[in-house]
Amino acid sequence: MTIVIRDAGPADEAGWRKLWDQYLAFYEVTLAPEVTNATWARLMDPASPVKARLAFDAGQMVGFAIHLHHPSTWVIGDDCYLEDLYLAPEARGKKIGKRLLNDLIKIAKANGWQRLYWHTDEENVVARRLYDRFVKTDGHVRYRMKL
Repeated sequence: MTIVIRDAGPADEAGWRKLWDQYLAFYEVTLAPEVTNATWARLMDPASPVKARLAFDAGQMVGFAIHLHHPSTWVIGDDCYLEDLYLAPEARGKKIGKRLLNDLIKIAKANGWQRLYWHTDEENVVARRLYDRFVKTDGHVRYRMKL
């Protein structure tokens, strides 16, 4: 198994969109095409804090970790928020999710970011099994208001 993790680039758009569609289907979410287009544009914009790391298994794109860093009121410096992590079904169970998280930890440390955080659905037991290997949930409950 040859796993490569790297930044997303313009040539990765078709592969990313395929995985993004699978990710949205997994969460039973439909987004307007302009939202997906804007997300990809942000990922490609060097000035945007939103970035994607892509995982490849034997040259095939099989996962992504979309993250952003931002200032925090709780620490001096920035935090890193892992907004979206997804692995194609055929890539699960191969420790690629663990590699993506370790890769992001390495990037966060190299950039001097103070904390890494994320959330997942309470019932996503597969993801939670992975995440619990890194850190236990901090007990916070998320509230989201659509404006």
